[in-house]
Amino acid sequence: PSLLESELFGYEAGAFTGARKGGKPGLFELAHQGTLFLDEIGELAPEIQNRLLRVLQEREIMRIGDDKIIPVDVRIISATNRDLFQQTQNGSFRQDLYYRIHVVGLRIPPLRARPEDIAPIFEHYLRLFAGKAGRDARLTPAARDTLSLHPWPGNVRQLRNVAEVVAYGDDEVIDAQHIAEVLGEQERASTETRFITIPECASLKQMESEIIRNLLSKHPADEVCARLDISRVTLWR
Repeated sequence: PSLLESELFGYEAGAFTGARKGGKPGLFELAHQGTLFLDEIGELAPEIQNRLLRVLQEREIMRIGDDKIIPVDVRIISATNRDLFQQTQNGSFRQDLYYRIHVVGLRIPPLRARPEDIAPIFEHYLRLFAGKAGRDARLTPAARDTLSLHPWPGNVRQLRNVAEVVAYGDDEVIDAQHIAEVLGEQERASTETRFITIPECASLKQMESEIIRNLLSKHPADEVCARLDISRVTLWR
């Protein structure tokens, strides 16, 4: 939070250890009479939420270590993949800040909810990466169907990644098999990573138990102890 605060609001010389000589303007100053994009705004710490709200209300900032008020005229665009309204209900996001930034809302549905967009977006990235490699690449109708039927849990980032892998291959005509092979490799890698999903509301003890149960279902006790860096006595306890 302290690093983000210095980036957003700037600081004066000597404001803290390691501060740049002469100070540094923050992003709000740099965006004066322009637009500032705040990505993943749902991750902001409470103290930064407080300062951001004051800036949006008063249209002025104060650098860290300074006593001078600086007026700013900035338009804010923010993005998040979280349910901010739900966060206001559980207290992790300020309700007044939520209503201050949520003036014009734009909800972008996931790729699986708009399959007609999948192939055009994929072909855009395919041409982009193939062009960088000095070659042409095009999709067959069967490949387009395969793309449209995939759920794309990683949305556009995953789509772009697959397009990049395919674009740097040897074939210029991309068929359904090429797409299926790349998707299959990604799914195998995801399976091998063996992610464990734990409810956010679980207690630390419940989280520990879930991790141990998951590992014991796949590995002998000695290997579980080695992975968790604990003794067998601790494991059984």
